[in-house]
Amino acid sequence: MKKFFVLAVLFLLPITAYLFFASGVNNFAKLPVLTSGVKNIENLTTYADSTVSLEGNISVVAFFGTDPEDLQGNTFNLDQKILRNFYGFHDFQFLIILPEEAKEEAAKFVDEFDEITDPSHWKFAFGTREEVKTIFESFDTNLELDDNLQTPYVFIIDKDLNLRGRLEDEDVGKMFGYDSRSVFILNSKMKDDMKIILAEYRLALKKNNTRSTN
Repeated sequence: MKKFFVLAVLFLLPITAYLFFASGVNNFAKLPVLTSGVKNIENLTTYADSTVSLEGNISVVAFFGTDPEDLQGNTFNLDQKILRNFYGFHDFQFLIILPEEAKEEAAKFVDEFDEITDPSHWKFAFGTREEVKTIFESFDTNLELDDNLQTPYVFIIDKDLNLRGRLEDEDVGKMFGYDSRSVFILNSKMKDDMKIILAEYRLALKKNNTRSTN
């Protein structure tokens, strides 16, 4: 019996430890803050003259430049692999920041997409070229906008105006944004990171509700 007990412990202990640490990663990991206090966008305009804000929302932010149609394929990847999984979450938004000169092109872009997905969940914010540059620069990344104020990378901004990402990604090191050209990046990295940040806020909300009822 003693031998059996010792063998059982030796066999089960590593498995138990593995399951404990694996569950710890899934349930308690937080998506790192890479930049604190990015610039809010409440002064930008919208199609309906409504107010848009990064603060108080979990946002996927895109900079589609003066010709958003250039990124049509990227947007389809993003919508199919990421956005459609999270549209139903409270306080989640997909925000596209564009220069004012792109308003007409953006409207055409949405009309074309209406045939293959539901762009009603997308929010657009328009500013001067300098305003768009200033907002992007406040993200403080290792990435750049091109001459059309466009980048294929999209970014996760939390409710407190922090840029979230990966400190030590196995492929690129510090990951500030997610390349919407790559289905692999969206499917294997960004989707996981979105799950983490949403779980983080759900856990915080659950704790707050528990405290308020005690």
